[in-house]
Amino acid sequence: MNSGIGKEILCESSSHPLKETSRSVGSLGFLYESEVRAWSMNDFSFSYKVHSSEILGRVLLNSPSMLDFDQREMFCFYLYPPTVNTMKVFRKQVVYVVDISASMQGRPLENVKVALQAALSKLSPADSFNVIAFNGKSLLFSSSMVPVGKESIGKAAQWIDQNFVAEGSTNISLPLNQAIEMLLNDGDSIPLVFLITDGSVEDEREICEALRGQLMKRGLSAPRISTFGIGLYCNHYFLQMLAQIGRGYYDAAYDLDSISSRLERLLNGTSSVILADLKIEALENLNSFELYPCYLPDLLSSRPLIVSGRFIGTCPDSVKVSGTLEDSSNFVVDVKVQKAKDFPLERVFARRQIEAITVNAWFSGSKQLEEMVVKLSMQTGVPSEYTNLIFVENKKEKQTSKLEAVDEKASDQLNVKKIIYLRALGVGFGNLKATADNLPVEAAEPKLHETSEMVFAAASSLCGKLCDTCCCMCFIQFCSRFNDRCAVTLAQLCTALACFECFSFCCEVCGECN
Repeated sequence: MNSGIGKEILCESSSHPLKETSRSVGSLGFLYESEVRAWSMNDFSFSYKVHSSEILGRVLLNSPSMLDFDQREMFCFYLYPPTVNTMKVFRKQVVYVVDISASMQGRPLENVKVALQAALSKLSPADSFNVIAFNGKSLLFSSSMVPVGKESIGKAAQWIDQNFVAEGSTNISLPLNQAIEMLLNDGDSIPLVFLITDGSVEDEREICEALRGQLMKRGLSAPRISTFGIGLYCNHYFLQMLAQIGRGYYDAAYDLDSISSRLERLLNGTSSVILADLKIEALENLNSFELYPCYLPDLLSSRPLIVSGRFIGTCPDSVKVSGTLEDSSNFVVDVKVQKAKDFPLERVFARRQIEAITVNAWFSGSKQLEEMVVKLSMQTGVPSEYTNLIFVENKKEKQTSKLEAVDEKASDQLNVKKIIYLRALGVGFGNLKATADNLPVEAAEPKLHETSEMVFAAASSLCGKLCDTCCCMCFIQFCSRFNDRCAVTLAQLCTALACFECFSFCCEVCGECN
């Protein structure tokens, strides 16, 4: 691990036991010693801080390789907040916009209520807030912003318990506009909007377009918009676009168990702004300059600010970064520019760049941007919405199968004997029908048979004999609408048959390896 800043790294927590193998100023090395058979099935997480009493930053440069389809120079810009609480956070005006449509019934809405009430309890007495619940219509806790106090927080908690009832459809435009109109920046506070939803709507592009024009008119005093998506039915790229336009942050929970913790982290973390209205002066004067994300968010006390991008031109040895502090004074810091010797920027930020370009491709409908995502995905090996991961067995004898990222449209042109598609790794662009039908969040969570799509593909020849017009997956889902026991029985039967076929396939591969 290399912070790139040349300052001491403070390790905070790790989900797995790690052995420290090396330590120097600004970098650490660790080893996970468990044998492969004893590896944990839990997600790996590691948190750290860079020790400093002031704001630190750096710009890292990297030249593209000869095989890179984009020959523009790469850069990474980051700012670390001080670990010592020497800087005051901005006073806040916060509006929480929460989806209470019928699909939020049960655990999703209960988890949101827990996180929201925890966030309300942590607001400062100098802040003000409001809550808007929406489905086909909107319900307001108050017609105007409410000062934070023990009595107002108590009333808000009681109002949430009474009015957060999951029913109706989904209309995002109305409550979002109400929240923005309610926030009037008075100069020494940060207006914040948090949108929480599990659904997708038809007018998403129109919402983004109207919002962009509205926020541009209000300039630097425009509200910051952060978004949180729940499940796989909402359009996460729409929510990312909203967060980019609103210079806010985005997060998501794809399973019920992580909703409360991830939402509470977003609500609390993005509320601690210490430096607002950031500008990178020198980079903006380059011949060509592309930033991911396209707008700079504020610097928070709880996390570093990291953006990456491409440019054409000559970058100076240092750049000036300016912003506004809590007391409305101007803040300027000189950030050193250096070549990234030990940082493969094209690999480190591949996922960030792919998601940013995909967001813009969705918003603009640009086929050119989609093709750029495909090229970047193929080049870096990072899956995208427009590419699939597949197993390919070549026609050449005694050559094992291998994993490749390929364009889905070009897969039928490969000179191969066998192609096995893995389950799609993208999150998709929302599901309007599921939202209109108010399907619950858990209905979209991956099922056991869905996570083994490769196994079913191996047994597709057997399934094809049973049904020429639909695969076993479709047949199981069809039957599940009539009888759950029938679906379970068929799933077990097909899984058993698939395992026999997959075992035969694995024997062939292992035989070739030997």
